[in-house]
Amino acid sequence: MIRRGSTLERSLLLKFMHRTYQDLFPNEDFSHLEQTVKQYFSSDTPLWWVEEEGEQGAGSREQGAGSRGQGVGSRINNSIPNAQFPIPNSQFPIACLWVGNAIDQVHGNRHAHIFILYVVPEHRRRGIGTALMRYVEDWAIQRGDRQIGLQVFQSNKPALNLYNQLGYQTQSLWMVKFLSAEK
Repeated sequence: MIRRGSTLERSLLLKFMHRTYQDLFPNEDFSHLEQTVKQYFSSDTPLWWVEEEGEQGAGSREQGAGSRGQGVGSRINNSIPNAQFPIPNSQFPIACLWVGNAIDQVHGNRHAHIFILYVVPEHRRRGIGTALMRYVEDWAIQRGDRQIGLQVFQSNKPALNLYNQLGYQTQSLWMVKFLSAEK
């Protein structure tokens, strides 16, 4: 089931963000993510959780922004290990989606921007990510958005494959150059 999260779930969102980045960069420190959540997480930036049907959550159950997002829980089970997260399995979501707002720099229109889409590894390749993406697309269409933006690491091949399969296209490249303070 997809459940709308609340701003009271800040710490759970932060745990999911840490796990997301630790999956990609296991030797890095992500203590700075707390500042990201403090700065951007609000009632204006919706958060959705995927939980097994029948679980009790802190928010209300969504009946779907459209028909494409329903029934996710029927294809998943609850086998996430407790090792990193002290929340009982029966209460721990298996996926999350956090969305904010952005402004298209070409046309000036507000649009949805995906901050995070994360499915715990034990539940990947079961259609959950695809269902969440379709869910957010329906949500964005209903609120009048004409596009959805996201940022994905070039090294995250599974995510790139998912987004390409769903019709997402590269519009711009975010380039970085690491600088040394030493001369």
